[in-house]
Amino acid sequence: MMEKTSGSIDQAEELENQLNQALKKLEQIRNTRQTITDPDGLQAVERAILQATDKIAALMTALKIQQAVDSDELHEKADELIHAMPEKLKSQGRHLVSIQTSRGAAVKVAAPYYSRKKKKKIAYCATSFHPALLLVGVYDRCTPLLSSEINILAAMLSSFEEVSRVFDDKGMSIGINTIRRIAQRFASRAKIAQRLETIALTDSLGQRRVVVSSDGGRLRIRKNKRGPRTKKGRRRYHTHWKEPKLVIIYTVDDQGKMDHRFIPVIEGTLKGPDTAFGLLRYHLQQLGVRTANQLLFVADGARWIWNRISELVASLGIAASRVYELVDFYHAVEHLAKVADFKKNWKPSEKKKWIQKHRRMLLKGQTDQVIASIKTLCQGRNSKGITTERNYFIRNQHRMNYQQVADLNLPIGSGAMESAIRRVVNLRLKGASIYWLEKTAEAMLMLRSYYKSGRWNLLKSLSFSLYC
Repeated sequence: MMEKTSGSIDQAEELENQLNQALKKLEQIRNTRQTITDPDGLQAVERAILQATDKIAALMTALKIQQAVDSDELHEKADELIHAMPEKLKSQGRHLVSIQTSRGAAVKVAAPYYSRKKKKKIAYCATSFHPALLLVGVYDRCTPLLSSEINILAAMLSSFEEVSRVFDDKGMSIGINTIRRIAQRFASRAKIAQRLETIALTDSLGQRRVVVSSDGGRLRIRKNKRGPRTKKGRRRYHTHWKEPKLVIIYTVDDQGKMDHRFIPVIEGTLKGPDTAFGLLRYHLQQLGVRTANQLLFVADGARWIWNRISELVASLGIAASRVYELVDFYHAVEHLAKVADFKKNWKPSEKKKWIQKHRRMLLKGQTDQVIASIKTLCQGRNSKGITTERNYFIRNQHRMNYQQVADLNLPIGSGAMESAIRRVVNLRLKGASIYWLEKTAEAMLMLRSYYKSGRWNLLKSLSFSLYC
């Protein structure tokens, strides 16, 4: 059982004393009669006020944490958490823990400290922890507000360095490695909470018209090489391209435009198509997709997508009559352009005319006529390339019912998915001389996906629901 000790009582008194001193300091600033004659003078006064108020905010937050840690209610919850752990824990008494709040310098609170007897790390759990602090959301020695602020800035800005500079400007020193570690753990807890389904989505697809799309991006993964380091002591490494898989779920209104009453769902992963479709299944189930009026899958011709659709639909229990599959129209037109490019003896105007003609045929649902027209071109030295393009249309012929889908006022393109790839991946994770450790890239995909889709509060709830 966790018990109150004189150490925690002394720390509460110490925080009270420090808070009173900080309040006196602020009162002194208020009572100081100083004539400001230039911008530098005003800036100095404003900085002094902010420093004083930040210190008060930090100390008051620490005092509230200490009072919570010492409360009987939190004691009972902490005991329940300890008994629920998969291994027996050994009490190490109360330790002073340095906690960084969203304002001012780090402060200290006294909290019970427990360690695993076998010192064996289990999955995502640390070998030792402070249960009472976890219950109030203090992970990585940061308050929930600061942790959320660090992670949202990591998702917003173009580098961890920029995040560090933002906090430097606020007078708080948070290193790049610390920011990276906090982001990794924040996302890791959220992913585990997803698998455990600890948080249920509060919104529902209802009887809406649902569009689902998936695609892949590109980023570079860094892996350290074995052997000696460089003369500067740096690790040698090699890089390779890897394709993150993204999925998006959104709804459209009766005119086929995105319905902004429903917040889209975006998810991303580097762990392959099976994991991506697992995330897609999780969200569709959570959102109650069975009640949807129509469900449209629209994507490019990638086989890793279409080979998994039928299994996904079957697992969700959706009636086949309400499900539509469609190859993105603009990707199909790109393949028409590839066919025309193989005809080296055609003039540019002839190529353009042929593409426009067959583009209109696709829109009218005349895919069989398009295939027949391409077959007539399968001759000469470029016949192999043209045959490959013809096979693309044959393979996806049943997914090119553009006239039918357009008549239903459903989108025939995957523009929302292309936009998600650009916003989530290209503007943050892809670029010249940008290389990622796979673990960090996986975390950033999750942070960016939830931030850009407008579901940041859900991500926070997932991350703070795991007490380990």
